[in-house]
Amino acid sequence: MSYLTQILQPDEKVLFDGHLHWIIYRRAILLLILAGLAAAALRFTGDQNGLKFAVLSLAFIFGALGLAVGFLTWLRSFSTEIAVTTTRVIYKTGFVRRHTVEMNMDKVESVDVDQSLAGRLLGYGSVRIRGTGASLEKLDHIADAIALRNAITSR
Repeated sequence: MSYLTQILQPDEKVLFDGHLHWIIYRRAILLLILAGLAAAALRFTGDQNGLKFAVLSLAFIFGALGLAVGFLTWLRSFSTEIAVTTTRVIYKTGFVRRHTVEMNMDKVESVDVDQSLAGRLLGYGSVRIRGTGASLEKLDHIADAIALRNAITSR
C-alpha cells in the first residue's frame, strides 16, 4: 500500500499523481554503454592476454557499477511519491527512512518551474513550491513539471 493511500482523508481526492522522470537513470545508462563498448573492444584486442584481461575487467567493472547505480536509482524512484490533492501537496521520499513534506493548498503562494533545454525537450523539470512562512524543498527531475504546477495553481 502506498503512502498516499494511507494518509488520504475521507473527502480528499487526488488531482495529480507525479513521479520522477526516466532521466534520473542517465548515469546507469552511461555506465552500461561503457560496459558494452568495453565488451565490444574485446574483439579487437587479439591474442594479447594482458590487454584482453584488462579490457574484460573494465567491462565487468562498468557493468557492475551500472547495475548497482541503476538499482539504487530505481529504489529512489520507487520510494518517491508526489501528489496534489484537493487540500494539500504531498512529497515523500525514502524506503526505510521516510522523509515527508506536506503543504496545505491554502498556504501555497507561488510555484516555480525550472526547465533546461533538455528538460523542455524531454518533459521534465525542477519545481519549487513557496508557501506562507515556509517552502517545500526543490523537487528535481519531476516528470511533466508543468502539469504539476497547473494542478497546484488551478484550484
